[in-house]
Amino acid sequence: MPSYATPTRPLFSGLWIALVTPFKDGAVDHPALTALTVRLRGQGVAGFVACGSTGEAAALDKAEQLQVLETVLEAAGDSPVVMGVSGCHQGQVLDQVQALARYPLAGLLVSAPHYIRPSQEGLLHWFCAIADASTVPVVLYDIPYRTGAMLTTETLLALAAHPRIQAIKDCGGSTAKTQALIADGRLQVLTGEDAQIFHTLALGGAGAISASAQWQTPRFVELMDLLRGGDLPGARRAWQALQPWIEACFAEPNPAPLKAMLAHAGEVRNELRAPMMAASPALVERLRAL
Repeated sequence: MPSYATPTRPLFSGLWIALVTPFKDGAVDHPALTALTVRLRGQGVAGFVACGSTGEAAALDKAEQLQVLETVLEAAGDSPVVMGVSGCHQGQVLDQVQALARYPLAGLLVSAPHYIRPSQEGLLHWFCAIADASTVPVVLYDIPYRTGAMLTTETLLALAAHPRIQAIKDCGGSTAKTQALIADGRLQVLTGEDAQIFHTLALGGAGAISASAQWQTPRFVELMDLLRGGDLPGARRAWQALQPWIEACFAEPNPAPLKAMLAHAGEVRNELRAPMMAASPALVERLRAL
């Protein structure tokens, strides 16, 4: 099992990769997932997220999710791994959290319950119950356009008081909320919107959980190093060079464009699970041109 060295900066900082889940003839392609994780591990990333939205976790059954996690943990070596946790049945989610306790995880990435749209009080209860049950830190996943639940700044600041809630994947769509969380300082703020990486880090955010950084990874690492070192002119040049790729990577629903590019590079098959569809031929040509 991996062992983690004491980090020189907060654990939930730097460039984290939201891994795709490769498929081959309908099944998870574990050799491809291993090779992808090993390649990224050698390119300076801070850690990995398994079974997030980029990993098509909603299309994996619970046994497949655990198999994906085991493959990523083995391939990640000493790099920390966070596991995605989602659902709308609190009892079943708590069972999932307890089942994950036997794995050497760095944390759990937890989203609001989808479809239900609870009150802020209900959201506080949801996240605190999961954090209470967890043996590892919790990273809040604020992504209202997927869950239908908007976490207010006040709710997030209240959740920051929980000792096990230590970071946030910020897809909340509010610059004011992002700035408030960074200013408060209790949560490590990692943007989950790749188009906001430069902005969030320039404001003082801790890093990013990125899908598009699975390609051109060293350039994303360089961008973060430049920002961390205060070289804004160099960071702007690096960021501008990445813009066409990031824009193309989200021109159609994630992870279809990313899988098309990784397939073009021979790393995975260009295969998704329905109802997700492969990238359109026009976008594939655009990606290849990059």
